[in-house]
This record gives sequence, structure tokens and C-alpha cells, in this order.
Amino acid sequence: MIKAISFDAGNTLIRLTKSVGQNYAFIGQRQGLELDPDVVDQVFGRLWKEAPVRPPTGGGPRPDDDKNWWRELVDRLLDQVSLGIDAPGRDRFFEAAYRLFAEPGVWALYPEVREVLEALAPRYQLIVISNFDGRLRDIFGHLSISQYFRHIFLSSELGADKPDPLIFRRALESSGFLPNEVLHVGDDPVRDAAGATKAGLAVLQLDRPHNSLRDLLRL
Repeated sequence: MIKAISFDAGNTLIRLTKSVGQNYAFIGQRQGLELDPDVVDQVFGRLWKEAPVRPPTGGGPRPDDDKNWWRELVDRLLDQVSLGIDAPGRDRFFEAAYRLFAEPGVWALYPEVREVLEALAPRYQLIVISNFDGRLRDIFGHLSISQYFRHIFLSSELGADKPDPLIFRRALESSGFLPNEVLHVGDDPVRDAAGATKAGLAVLQLDRPHNSLRDLLRL
């Protein structure tokens, strides 16, 4: 019997209102840098896919809430889209970008999210299992959905990233559920579907527009 439903965050519950490239170009413009949003999107997408899987920790959180990991990714991106930017400029750009992606208005809910969470919350314990960092709590606060979730489990705090089944096992251990008591919902066929399946959870894979979170109400 399913007692809890876990959700991925990005591209499952929330989405960017503008692309990464558009946001980075906005930051660059304020700092005197001309960045092409389309080029930034292409480079960022490639670097994201190429980023190596981080080995899990022995059980504790990773240092600095993964901020340095993001700094290294942005440095690699700037190497390719903004030649000649000096070290102080890189620091200013990164700090502005890091803050921006936790500010109100940068993220939005998918249209059905609030309706579905309100319907499910009285019947199931709702949790989040995400490869995000601590900024996600601020984002949920801005979007007024924090109250629906009993637990928010973040890879930076659990010391393991999806698709490693260890992140799911650590979340289950902390929340007190057995694998067969949890249904995981996410959009990524590898990070969400494959990882959760290996950990023994049932899975609903999102593939918008072919399905949506409203399918949970029918299930």
C-alpha cells in the first residue's frame, strides 16, 4: 500500500520562467558583459550532461551546500562564452547568478501543481527528493508550497545524487517508510525513474504534455 509520494523538484513541480541563457544574459548585461542567451543555453546544456557523477559521502552532507560545485560549472561556462573575463568579474557574475536562482519570479509552478498537492496531502505524506541544494526551500517558500511536504530531501544534504539509489534509501531511512510504501514522481528517465526503481520504489514518470501530475489523482 502506498503511504507516501515523493516528488522531484525541477521540471516536475517547478520550472524556470526564463531559460538559463536568458537569466545569465540578464546578469551579464548588468555587469557590462554581452552574452548570447542561445549560446549560453547550448553550452550550459552540454556542460550539465558532461558533469561527472559525484561519489556519495559516508552519510553526511557535502560541504558548502554544493555552492563550489556550481562555481566550477559556471567557470567552465564562462571559459567558453565570455573570453577574457577576469577573476573578480567571474566572482561577481557567479555570486549574482547564484542569488538570482533563489529569487521570487525566477521559478514558477506547473499549472496543476497546487491543485494536485491539495488533493493528495490529506491522503498521503508528501516528500521531495531532489538533486537541488538549500535554495530549494526558499523557492518553495516564494511559491507557497512548503506546507504540503513533510520532508524535503536534498542531494547536497544527503550526500548522494540521483540516479544513485542511495539517495532514495537515505530518504526512506530518514522518513521511516519502506520502499514499497512510496511512489516517486519525476521527469527524468534516468535520475528519477531508473534510480527510484533500483531503490525499490514505484515510479510515475512524467512526460509532459503526454501526461501530468493530474494522473496521480486518477491512480
